[in-house]
Amino acid sequence: MDTQAITFDVGGTLIEPWPSVGHIYAEVAARHGHKNLSSENLNRQFAAAWQTKRNFDHSRAAWRRLVDQTFAGLTEHPLREAMFDDLYRRFSEASAWRVFDDVRPALDHLKARRLGLGIISNWDERLRPLLRQLQLDHYFTVTVISIEAGFTKPQEQIFRRAAEEFGLPPHSLLHVGDSPAEDGEGARAAGMRGLLLDRKARAGTALAITTLTELLRPFEESGATARQDKD
Repeated sequence: MDTQAITFDVGGTLIEPWPSVGHIYAEVAARHGHKNLSSENLNRQFAAAWQTKRNFDHSRAAWRRLVDQTFAGLTEHPLREAMFDDLYRRFSEASAWRVFDDVRPALDHLKARRLGLGIISNWDERLRPLLRQLQLDHYFTVTVISIEAGFTKPQEQIFRRAAEEFGLPPHSLLHVGDSPAEDGEGARAAGMRGLLLDRKARAGTALAITTLTELLRPFEESGATARQDKD
C-alpha cells in the first residue's frame, strides 16, 4: 500500500454536534427569551437549510443567513445580533461537540505507523481552537481549512494545498470524509484517493467504510506480510 498520508474531513467524520444542532440552538435561544422551542423542529429546519445552501463559504455572514433560515417561522421576531453572537460562540466550545468513539484509537494507530495525518475541512476560524480544546490537534501535521485557503471542497485546490504542505504527490494521499461529493469526488478529482465514511451503512466496500477502524486493516495486513517475509 503506497499511502503516505491520510487526510480527514472534520464534521460528521471526526466530530458531531452534541446532543444535536437543534438542542444547542434551542438552549441558546432560551437564554435570549425564545422559550420552549422544539429541538426536533430546529433540527429539521437546519437540515433543510443546509441541504439547499448555495455558495456557502463558511464565513460569519453565511452562517448568519443559515441560522436565520433555521429559525424562520419559529420565533415571533427576527433574531437579534446578540443571540447570533452567542450561538456562534457556543459552537466554538468543546462541550457543543462529541468526538466519535473510533476516532482516537484509529488516529493513535495510524500515527504509531508514522503515517502523515492531516485535516481538509470546510470550516471557519473556530476550527483550530476547537481541535485544541478537543485534544485532537496534536495528531495532525497539516491542517487546511476552507476559510483560510480561499477554496472549499470539492474544489481541487484545497486538496492540492494539503498535498503541497505534506510535500507529497496527490496520489500518495488518502482522504476520508462523509460527503460523497465534497470528500470522495473532490479528492479523486485532485488525484488523491477518496474514501467515504458512512457510519449508517451495514458493511464497507472498496470505496466506503462504516468506521474509522476499517482504515487500519490494510496497514495491519501489510505489517503481517512484512513480518512473514522477514521470518
